[in-house]
Amino acid sequence: MDQTHGVDGLEDCSVSGFESAEKVIIRWDATASEEAREKMIFNDPLEVKLYLNAVDEIQKFVSSGGDIENRANSAIQIAMARLEDEFRNILVSHSSPINSDSLMLSSSSSSQLEVDEDGSSSNNGNSNEDDEQEEEETDLLKRSGSSASTGSAAVRLPTGRGSYSRSTSSIREIELIPIESVVHLSWIARRMVSAGYLRECIQVYGSVRKSAVDSSFRRLGIEKLSIGDVQRLNWEALEQKIRRWIRAAKICVRVVFASEKLLCEHVFESVGAVNIHEACFMETVKGPAIQLFNFAEAISISRRSPEKLFKILDLHDALIELLPDIESVFDLKSSDSIRVQAAEILSRLAEAARGILSEFENAVLREPSRVPVPGGTIHPLTRYVMNYISLISEYRPTLIDLIMSKPSRNSTDSNTPDFDFSELESNKGPLALHLIWIIVILQFNLEGKSKYYKNAALSHLFIMNNAHYIVQKIKGSPELREMIGDLYLRKLTGKFRQAATYYQRAAWVKVLYCLRDEGLHTKGSFSSGVSRSALRERFKSFNALFEEVHRVQSQWLVPDSQLREELKISILEKLSPAYRSFLGRFRSHIESGKHPENYIKISVEDLETEVLDLFEGYSATQHLRRRSE
Repeated sequence: MDQTHGVDGLEDCSVSGFESAEKVIIRWDATASEEAREKMIFNDPLEVKLYLNAVDEIQKFVSSGGDIENRANSAIQIAMARLEDEFRNILVSHSSPINSDSLMLSSSSSSQLEVDEDGSSSNNGNSNEDDEQEEEETDLLKRSGSSASTGSAAVRLPTGRGSYSRSTSSIREIELIPIESVVHLSWIARRMVSAGYLRECIQVYGSVRKSAVDSSFRRLGIEKLSIGDVQRLNWEALEQKIRRWIRAAKICVRVVFASEKLLCEHVFESVGAVNIHEACFMETVKGPAIQLFNFAEAISISRRSPEKLFKILDLHDALIELLPDIESVFDLKSSDSIRVQAAEILSRLAEAARGILSEFENAVLREPSRVPVPGGTIHPLTRYVMNYISLISEYRPTLIDLIMSKPSRNSTDSNTPDFDFSELESNKGPLALHLIWIIVILQFNLEGKSKYYKNAALSHLFIMNNAHYIVQKIKGSPELREMIGDLYLRKLTGKFRQAATYYQRAAWVKVLYCLRDEGLHTKGSFSSGVSRSALRERFKSFNALFEEVHRVQSQWLVPDSQLREELKISILEKLSPAYRSFLGRFRSHIESGKHPENYIKISVEDLETEVLDLFEGYSATQHLRRRSE
């Protein structure tokens, strides 16, 4: 009898415990109580303890049978609705976008958030730097061994997992939600999953955290653009967006996504369901991740044009640098598609770079302009191509990996230069051969353009100027010079020197021809045997030819000052001694006759001054003004 009384007492005690727990659940039923609607349980630690204990107590009776089971199931429904609201409220309360200030913390200013035994927290050392902009963001991502946010370096969880951050040299997990709230979320999640509310839990968590990620994206300048939207943008706008994307993508992968993954693990690691943190992580970031990588994908499949090469290489370099972090953050089975997308984009960017280089070569070869540049100066094509390949040489580490085959050319095509690579192939890689080939086809095109000059001397001056510019650009870039090599550089140097020689012959041969002795001597004339009339005609021809050459060539241009001076000196070394000698031999014959000033119009000194006035690119008006001064 005493034993029966004891069992009855235990049953009475259990029923009493159930009823007490039921009262707690009903008291916080927001559908039945205005007070319950206005207050949140998790703002009061004592109420939290009472409520969770009540949920645990009710859970014991959900399969007990009879009326009490029905009451337990009803109470659990009320409790789960309440906990879902509490779960959402905690998430929403801490779902502001990542503060850009917290992304600017230097490695020496990382702070620590310690959780005391009573669950309170203390933040030791919160330091912010200026949130402006590009270089600091990039610098942050290169730092090692530091947290990137206020209070994320060494948070100890009550669950015993250890450090809240497991940052590597590139990944920077930061504290998205205060540790006390993470613990509260974990408590709620464990009970919702235990009661069969896994789907509701994941949906609430994913929707709220995805909204926070979207806000961080907006703050980082990541727009919601479809592939079509990206491809319709003009290139100037796209360049800016690519620069912004590269900075933002590093933060998104290494900070935003990595932090979301860690938060999922800590909220759901103790709930008991298999891979729930994976499901919540993908619910949160899959959409934003696809949005992020769609931009790079759009660039990788967009129309190819030469100006896009370097931004495509920037994207390629950024993505290949990020790939290990992408594989680390998205290492779950459920995120295979994101890793695959990133790898495929990288492959397409590489193929786009190769295609653009090939198309650039064809564009240089076929560039159709036929209007000669005034004064035989540097052609815009030459400047563009040499600046372009100088930039190519700066991307040498990337392009050496991407460019794997030597240039292809049709040796039977008369519109393609004939160039023998055999002596270069033994010590030049494919990229270097491509750069040399670009210079070869540039010169081939320039040779064609030189034929549009009606003056042969100007045609040679044009080739000289452009070949000299090519040589100087190569010499001015250590990277480019190393790739081109001294062997081909000597060929180019010989090219512009040869053109200078051809110019001097074409421009001055007639002038110098006037200073010869042939044709001036006659038999039976005066005692010297010199024909004064022939000599007068010779001086008249010289004066006219020199005046015409000076008038025309004053309008020609040699833009490089050193080359200009060397060319003038070279002309004077031939012309000045010849004229001085001619005057010395024949001046007296003219001065002994009538009106010598009509024939000897220029002194040796004046001739030298006139030559030193050449190649400055004066207009005809400027030339006349200078002659009259």
